Amino acid sequence: MADLTQSPAPLRDLWSRLDKVLLTCAGIALALFILDRSAFLPSITEAFFSLAHTGPFILFAVVAIGVMRATGSERLLEGAFEGREVRMIVLGALAGGLSPFCSCEVIPFVAALLAAGAPLSAVMAFWLASPLMDPAMFAITAGAISFDFALAKTLAAIAIGLMGGFSLMALSGSSFLADPLKAQTPTGCGSCCGSRKLSLNWRFWQEAERRSLFARAAWENLLFLGKWLLLAYLLQALLIRYVPAEWIGTALGGSGIGPILLGAILGAPAYLNGYAAVPLIAGLLEQGMSPGAAMAFVIAGGVSCIPAAVAVWALVKPRIFAAYLGFAVIGAILAGLAWGVVA
Repeated sequence: MADLTQSPAPLRDLWSRLDKVLLTCAGIALALFILDRSAFLPSITEAFFSLAHTGPFILFAVVAIGVMRATGSERLLEGAFEGREVRMIVLGALAGGLSPFCSCEVIPFVAALLAAGAPLSAVMAFWLASPLMDPAMFAITAGAISFDFALAKTLAAIAIGLMGGFSLMALSGSSFLADPLKAQTPTGCGSCCGSRKLSLNWRFWQEAERRSLFARAAWENLLFLGKWLLLAYLLQALLIRYVPAEWIGTALGGSGIGPILLGAILGAPAYLNGYAAVPLIAGLLEQGMSPGAAMAFVIAGGVSCIPAAVAVWALVKPRIFAAYLGFAVIGAILAGLAWGVVA
């Protein structure tokens, strides 16, 4: 008799190949069509219109990422972790806030730095700033929210990196930083960045391998950003349609530290993806969320989201991981307070 307790292999293979983000988008659309047909077309139209509005920023972002990968310019970041510790912390924070590293790339890069003897303070500066901002994130944030918000988040990412780096530098020699690494650390990335690093060459179009790398990186990031932003804009449309503005205004609106603290606390569990969070924050701001709470939300959620947090957990012991999360929350609150005053 055939074993009916397990799915046939072809069905399992098909399910593993299906894109869960696009399936979620389709599920939202289907649920709207069944449960509230009058809202189906307006919500879908609004989501695609918002995606089209962000289109130029997406294209700029994917071209920039493709150029960085094809030219090998990511190798320039390795020079940031050489020299005096103060210099390494400053350059580590700047590199983290401006580099195009994805969360899985951080693991082998940081593992190599730690193995080479780079101080944990400089690595922490890079770690804290890296998940918060990159060229693609800046472009998407500037298009969906505002250029000023994107610039402020970039400065906050660098400042939080500096705060974490210099805090650990002040603790150097203490028992807290003694033997901070786990016994085994990963040495390679098993997904999007498994290819070898190329030497630096700005004229990438002259080599077939680099042209191919540019096309592949640009296409993969176009699909990645497109599907996540489509999901985010669908959620944004639902948020605006079904969540009363007075609820958002009561919980996260107004002045003072209360909404900022709540934004920082809610940031971690509510964070889907760095790019998906941008239009969601735009929707929350439209519903009455205070600017300071919005900044605290994206900072706390960006540093503590699962991919970024796993990259840190994979390499260091729990006390260093706790410090990483502590820097994230404190930095998010301070950034929220500062942006609340400026905005």
